[in-house]
Amino acid sequence: MQYCNAEIFTPDGFVYGGFRVEGGVFAEIIPGLARGGEDLAGAKVIPGLVDIHVHGACGADFSDGDPEGLRRMAAYLASHGITSFAPASMTLPYDALAGAFAAARDLHDEQPFGCARLEGIHMEGPFLSENKRGAQNREWLRAPDFDGFSGLYAGCGGLIRIADVAPELPGAAEFTAKASKLCTVSVSHTDADYGQAAAVFEAGACHLTHLFNAMPPIHHRAPGVIGAASEREHVTAELICDGLHVHPAAVRMAFRLFPGRICLISDALRCCGMPDGQYELGGQAVFLKDRVARLKDGTIAGSASDLFSCLKNAVSFGIPEEEAILAATLIPARRIGADARIGSIEPGKRADFVVCDEKLAVRQVYMGGRSASNGA
Repeated sequence: MQYCNAEIFTPDGFVYGGFRVEGGVFAEIIPGLARGGEDLAGAKVIPGLVDIHVHGACGADFSDGDPEGLRRMAAYLASHGITSFAPASMTLPYDALAGAFAAARDLHDEQPFGCARLEGIHMEGPFLSENKRGAQNREWLRAPDFDGFSGLYAGCGGLIRIADVAPELPGAAEFTAKASKLCTVSVSHTDADYGQAAAVFEAGACHLTHLFNAMPPIHHRAPGVIGAASEREHVTAELICDGLHVHPAAVRMAFRLFPGRICLISDALRCCGMPDGQYELGGQAVFLKDRVARLKDGTIAGSASDLFSCLKNAVSFGIPEEEAILAATLIPARRIGADARIGSIEPGKRADFVVCDEKLAVRQVYMGGRSASNGA
């Protein structure tokens, strides 16, 4: 199938022209006036988004371990332009995590059409700080445990792509040195100082979970986790851009602190796409009101926004459109080791793309070159 008359987003920026899809992958990018095939009437075409930190949507949560709920969540994401994802688990007992990971493996193997493709698992807990636990359940927090992690990793066929750890916990550097040989290790939910964070980055960590949230702020005499991450050019940082977790000025700051290294994420909960009310997260009640999800004590939990909304927010906050798109596509795809398959419009990659208007409103979602929705 050939498409023409579009502004196509490539790794080098937008290019006017057309493109051809064969066998579910991009076969050719055709700069300039291309003729034949489907006329996209000057629309913007961007890669399908890649969310590497999303807990749930439309009433379903990955940690439930419910295959049908996970499938419903994946269908919701696809309809909103998120064509690949790595669902994030909560702090739970190992047996509960094993059940959720088994459901993820089944969906990964099945790859039903019309559902966002599950590219891996983001294991957010339980190796996190109690002081910075946020919405994580303190009952199940524990010190880094490579043997326990290894069992979960093997049980899901090596599908874990990101494992989180708080650097100040006993054994964090040793855990990182081993786990980083299997997946990305991310610093998360931490009260670590600069030295503790630096030690874990030197041991092999290369990612920072939801920058600014659940970690100490930057101070000129105590740069902390953020300072240690920013000065290491191999470290990427997630950013929740729902307009609530991080102030627009801090969003702009983040893109300057981590140039070309920001991964936009949603951190969405099961209340994403749902009305105000009471929901559940990792065994705790969550209350959604006016787009803000909080625990009973007022702690902000995750978000109620999908990644495409976060992308548009970033642009509205002053992030150049091309930088924002890369932060929601190719950069997160690289972080989970999937960039050879997804994340950009290039020959040989899976033809997952979104047709948008000039304001990035979704018109149509395509997966493997086939129409998957009527927009969102």
